[in-house]
Amino acid sequence: MSHNLAFFAIHAEDLPKAQRFYERVFGWKFTPWGPPGFLLIETGDKREPGVPGALQKRHELVSGQRLTGFECTIDTNDIDATAAAVEKHGGTIIMPKCEIPTVGHLIKIRDTDGNVVCVKQPATT
Repeated sequence: MSHNLAFFAIHAEDLPKAQRFYERVFGWKFTPWGPPGFLLIETGDKREPGVPGALQKRHELVSGQRLTGFECTIDTNDIDATAAAVEKHGGTIIMPKCEIPTVGHLIKIRDTDGNVVCVKQPATT
């Protein structure tokens, strides 16, 4: 498996306002999924599907640090090996491996410049 960008999340204080913005500017479609305050984003169509995403209530992954911008998720076929490589090469695991049913295993890391990135090993069916 290549380590492609697989997913992104937009964090917002006012979810309806943010949803209207992205619908009107880019034509994205939103579907509620999972916990309250979490919407899946469809950025493309059948011909050009784009990268799937989510709009969610802003939260702190690191205490005292407000998350802004897009939070990206990179796929991997071995979450444990990737976590070991992150630490070996100067990154930090900020959320240990957890499982999201039907989605897969996820870790959240901080790279060597302080950027937060998610890494996901997709669920096997």
